[in-house]
Amino acid sequence: MASHLDMSSLRNAVPRPAHKERSQPQARKRFGLLEKHKDYVIRAKAYHQKEDIKKKLKQKAAFKNPDEFYFKMINSKTVDGVHRPKEEINKYSAEELMIMKTQDIGYVFQKWQSEKNKIDKLTASLQCTEEQPSRRHVYFAEDREEARELELQAKNKTDISAMHIPKDIKKKMDRSYRDLEARKSRAKDLEKLYMDMSMQKELQKKGRKRKLREDEILNPNGKPVYKWKADRKR
Repeated sequence: MASHLDMSSLRNAVPRPAHKERSQPQARKRFGLLEKHKDYVIRAKAYHQKEDIKKKLKQKAAFKNPDEFYFKMINSKTVDGVHRPKEEINKYSAEELMIMKTQDIGYVFQKWQSEKNKIDKLTASLQCTEEQPSRRHVYFAEDREEARELELQAKNKTDISAMHIPKDIKKKMDRSYRDLEARKSRAKDLEKLYMDMSMQKELQKKGRKRKLREDEILNPNGKPVYKWKADRKR
């Protein structure tokens, strides 16, 4: 067994000549490179794949129902041998586009009003206790001296409550203030979007109009201003 392993290792150690494939003869150089066996295998596989595809397509064409109909037959066209759907130009009428635009504007307006209501509720719940205490207690005194004492006690209580605020309550207040600022920014963006969509909707309506120049605007703010010409109604 050992001798067999030694002989195999020695056989691998001996240098072997590199067998090179025959190149294109000089007399056939005009035909290009000589095709090798691996090149023939790749070419034969590609050829047989194309033949199988042709065979399947011929079978489909032979068994096709002549009354078969699909809407894509009339809604598509062939471009460079590839079926592509036709461009949907003027898919909706002007009235349908106006209705869809109105629905979009209504949704944006609803979200804007919802954000405003949430801002009002959050602002009311975050009243500052130092300036405007949320709770007021009414005390009754028999004379002026007792009223002064009650007033001093009430001031001391408010000062102590303002100085010693629990950490968890302070964290909740900070989180609420951040939420309030984020909602204000969101409401501002929704308001701007609502105004822009309303302007686009008005511009789509019938009527002669023109865009005013900057020197014609009393208080220019960078936003476009349009003026509709008065049409005489019959």
